[in-house]
Amino acid sequence: MLTLTENATLVIKSITGVESAPDGAGVRISQESPASPALAITTTEAPLPGDQVVEEGGARVFLEELAAKTLDDKVLDANVDESGGVEFLLVPQPAAGRENGSGPA
Repeated sequence: MLTLTENATLVIKSITGVESAPDGAGVRISQESPASPALAITTTEAPLPGDQVVEEGGARVFLEELAAKTLDDKVLDANVDESGGVEFLLVPQPAAGRENGSGPA
C-alpha cells in the first residue's frame, strides 16, 4: 500500500486544511490507463466509490483503482519550492526483509 513521508503528510494537510475545505478532504490520485504512467492529482472533498483511502498523520489520499495498483509499492514524498509550488515525488518502498541495508559479512 502507498505510504506517505512526513513531508507529504504536512503538504497534503496544508493543501486540504484551508478553512473552506470540509472535514475529510484530501487529495485524489488517478490514472487513466494501465498503459499510461501518467498520474493526475487533485484536491477533493471525499473519495469516489471504489477509491482506496490512505490516511497518515491526518492527511488523506484517495487512490483511484488503477493508481492504487500502480502505487502499491511506492512512497509519496513532497517538496515546496521558494515560490510555494508543490512537487510530489514517488520513490520505491524499501524492500522488506532487509536489515538496516547491510549485506553479507
